[in-house]
Amino acid sequence: MRLSETRDLFARELTFPVSHEAVIETIGETELEAPTGQNETIGEVLSRCETEEFRSPDDLYGSLMTFVSDGFIGRKYYDDRGGSTDSEDMGEVQF
Repeated sequence: MRLSETRDLFARELTFPVSHEAVIETIGETELEAPTGQNETIGEVLSRCETEEFRSPDDLYGSLMTFVSDGFIGRKYYDDRGGSTDSEDMGEVQF
């Protein structure tokens, strides 16, 4: 399952508020497809979360997004604004 589809899954399969334990029991084995191929289950991701209860699908989705591993993140430290972050290269810029 793609990460972006999980909010709909939460709304369909769970009754809110829902406990952390109930989420794991109900949908914890659902596998999330990482762009890098380093897939994880919802249970594995939420095992890093200490929240005891989720109030809404958005609340649970926010926690899931917070605790996904690096395999779900695009290029780390990428900045599409261009240029270098080295202080030596931070001279005057002309447009």
